[in-house]
Amino acid sequence: MAADSEPESEVFEITDFTTASEWERFISKVEEVLNDWKLIGNSSGKPLEKGIFTSGTWEEKSDEISFADFKFSVTHHYLVQESTDKEGKDELLEDVIPQSMQDLLCMNNDFPPRAHCLVRWYGLREFVVIAPAAHSDAVLSESKCNLLLSSVSIALGNTGSQVPLFVQIHQKWRRMYVGECQGPSVRTDFEMVHLRKVPNQYTHLSGLLDIFKSKIGCPLTPLPPVSIAIRFTYVLQDWQQYFWPQQPPDIDALVGGEVGGLEFGKLPFGACEDPISELHLATTWPHLTEGIIVDNDVYSDLDPIQAPHWSVRVRKAENPQCLLGDFVTEFFKICRRKESTDEILGRSAFEEEGKEIADISHALSKLTEPTPVPIHKLSVSNMVHTAKKKIRKHRGVEESPLNNDVLNTILLFLFPDAASEKTLDGTTSTDNNNPPSESEDYNLYNQFKSAPSDSLTYKLALCLCMINFYHGGLKGVAHLWQEFVLEMRFRWENNFLIPGLANGPPDLRCCLLHQKLQMLNCCIERKKARDEGKKTSTSDNVTNLYPGDTGKAGDQLGPDNLKETDKEKGEVGKSWDSWSDSEEEFFECLSDTEELKGNGQDSGKKGGPKEMSNLRPEGRLYQHGKLTLLHNGEPLYIPVTQEPAPMTEDLLEEQSEVLAKLGTSAEGAHLRARMQSACLLSDMESFKAANPGCFLEDFVRWYSPRDYIEEEVIDEKGNVVLKGELSARMKIPSNMWVEAWETAKPIPARRQRRLFDDTREAEKVLHYLAIQKPADLARHLLPCVIHAAVLKVKEEENLENISSVKKIIKQIICHSSKVLHFPNPEDKKLEEIIHQITNVEALIARAQSLKAKFGTEKCEQEEEKEDLERFVSCLLEQPEVLVTGAGRGHAGRIIHKLFVSAQRLTESSDEAAAMTPPEEEFKRMGSAEERRQNSVSDFPPPAGREFILRTTVPRPAPYSKALPQRMYSVLTKEEFRLAGAFSSDTSFF
Repeated sequence: MAADSEPESEVFEITDFTTASEWERFISKVEEVLNDWKLIGNSSGKPLEKGIFTSGTWEEKSDEISFADFKFSVTHHYLVQESTDKEGKDELLEDVIPQSMQDLLCMNNDFPPRAHCLVRWYGLREFVVIAPAAHSDAVLSESKCNLLLSSVSIALGNTGSQVPLFVQIHQKWRRMYVGECQGPSVRTDFEMVHLRKVPNQYTHLSGLLDIFKSKIGCPLTPLPPVSIAIRFTYVLQDWQQYFWPQQPPDIDALVGGEVGGLEFGKLPFGACEDPISELHLATTWPHLTEGIIVDNDVYSDLDPIQAPHWSVRVRKAENPQCLLGDFVTEFFKICRRKESTDEILGRSAFEEEGKEIADISHALSKLTEPTPVPIHKLSVSNMVHTAKKKIRKHRGVEESPLNNDVLNTILLFLFPDAASEKTLDGTTSTDNNNPPSESEDYNLYNQFKSAPSDSLTYKLALCLCMINFYHGGLKGVAHLWQEFVLEMRFRWENNFLIPGLANGPPDLRCCLLHQKLQMLNCCIERKKARDEGKKTSTSDNVTNLYPGDTGKAGDQLGPDNLKETDKEKGEVGKSWDSWSDSEEEFFECLSDTEELKGNGQDSGKKGGPKEMSNLRPEGRLYQHGKLTLLHNGEPLYIPVTQEPAPMTEDLLEEQSEVLAKLGTSAEGAHLRARMQSACLLSDMESFKAANPGCFLEDFVRWYSPRDYIEEEVIDEKGNVVLKGELSARMKIPSNMWVEAWETAKPIPARRQRRLFDDTREAEKVLHYLAIQKPADLARHLLPCVIHAAVLKVKEEENLENISSVKKIIKQIICHSSKVLHFPNPEDKKLEEIIHQITNVEALIARAQSLKAKFGTEKCEQEEEKEDLERFVSCLLEQPEVLVTGAGRGHAGRIIHKLFVSAQRLTESSDEAAAMTPPEEEFKRMGSAEERRQNSVSDFPPPAGREFILRTTVPRPAPYSKALPQRMYSVLTKEEFRLAGAFSSDTSFF
């Protein structure tokens, strides 16, 4: 029994060697990716055109794979080309080497200025890179590198892909790649050497040729000639011989108050530092053959002046400080402040000095003091400064945020009428710097919702912007705004119109602050007209106020009250924006009141037209053409009417909310209609006063002609006559027109309740201005500042004429129009606009810098000037620009002079002395070496030297297929890199 149970107790370990390992899974994933991207089989394409690596379109697609828990990213880089017809060619191309191997010998795209590093080193149009994922560690160990390389080789062999496959190893900043490309019985190995310091024996072409030949190991003798392409890059950093054309503003002069009025109306422009930091000159010898040129440790034929190809590119300074961008950015920062004006200035500005100045009225009392200065030259600001002069002696000038001279200069710039000998009338002075009012630039404020470029609001924005940057920052802004508000109150109380504002109601296309100032101006106009009417009515005889049919009332508001045009349009609902709930009446003089008692004013409500016909007509403007009253045949007179109440957009919104809250009930709808018909009722009363004995039909014929329908009929005698009647909607029982007509009394406009209470509205505007925080003010004026910045950029662009800048400016205008039209735009979007403006400013500054360095303005011949301007424009837009004629062309000679001037400044330095070889070395070099030293000394040592060596040799045996071999080398002060592509015939391996 024991013997039988013994085999059952034995345990055998079974190993399944068919299970896939992590390495095999990784290879399988690589193959799967290559299959998914259809990178299998032959790869063929048309020959590469010259410059296609730079001008063509490069695309890439990526995927992610893993080796155990280590993640890799796989990226396919390829140049987009037209597809070629491969049908019927597969059999013919079986023995042709892969397209990537053919590209190793192509010379049309050596040293591309903007391409992937592998494209520059190997000239490939298509390749795949396997690199550690973003958060993975670099592959450092040699065993892991070999494992990855072997995985690549197996994957390419299994799939038959002919696309080069690279693996990135070591730290990413080193850009170390090894890879392989396989074809039918051929293989190319991509190898790389990267050192920090250049070995002495490899600092020249001779040493590099030795490396290349030894690496090839060609068994043939003599070796086939090696084709060479060389590029030396020289860097110019010293611009001391050229002054930067941008002249920074004189800060001391600004603070000292020596700024003229026009200085405050202009925004600065340009970079404070040279936006071009370096100029890189690349001298290229594209097609050389070994043995034709000599370059070793003692002699070199590589004279940059004699190089057949020159190309130039510029290195731009990173984020150069630009004046316009800084101005707008600093102003935008105010939008994020939370302090009020009182918190910024402190209560001491007016209130803490209450013992000497307890109220602003103390300053206004200066008006009563005898002074030789005309009253229209005074402003509240000046009076406040005069009243506080003694206090400031105790407080010190340093406590005032703004210098008096600067403040007075700004106020004179904003209010030029204060210095005029004429009466303040609010007219706008013409500024020659402003664009014509019909131009697209002038009307740009409609898109930005800012203000016209010749308006007070626009000038205020520029002044606040400059004050914020140069004169006290936020405190200066608060101080100027406080003075501005005082000036507004002074002008309201003294009937002085505000200059720089268009006549008429607020323009809803402008910013709200501009609308508020226009509203205040409307109030001043109404008050001024009313006060003048009072003076006239008290000085003239009351019986002469209405001389018959003339209707020239003493309190008439002027020709702006003509309503015939509006009435003929038939706009019935024109009173929507003019409703007012003010209860304040016009001032009535005693004689007018006595006369009113004798006219039976109440008869218009209780009595009929016969009783009304006994009234004396009042408030007539002029006779209306040939129209007569329907019932008595008297001429129809157009009355003097009240103007509709002007409204700003916030008042319109507030009124809409009030009307909406009335609801949809019958009572609410009736009340809403009465509120909207306030202007209609006023016009009816004026019409009744001007046309005693009139009926509703007479009013409709003038006010809304479309609602009075006339048609030709034949009377009893057979004559054709016109018969008219009200429209259907006017005949609706108890409609608002009939109800308003029955309610209306024959009262002229000057005795009616004001539709527009200018006193109340002016106080509301002044209160609104006074409570504005600097942040609110900046929000209101930021569209004006952006508007001014765009105009400044357009002005500078017109001088430089850069096509790419025109497109960017159009994009800025389009973007700003969308952002600024919305209330309270997002800060992020505003920052984007400011950033775009700064970038354009830097671009224009670069153009100015390059034009100054290349002396485009000094060219006497127009053709040379155009060529240089075109060359400068290309430098700004293209990564690298070919110099026509190399060193012998016009641009080449200028570049040569730039380097010569820079070398003269450093030729006596220790570095130049160390580069000069001993005189004993020159004695055996002859005149050729002297010539080389004379020309090379015009240039500094090359910052970078690049060599491309190519040949076609059989490897590894003499009877092997001749395959392309290539080695790229770059030598700089920081690194030495060799990137080799060595092909072998694998038929007999």
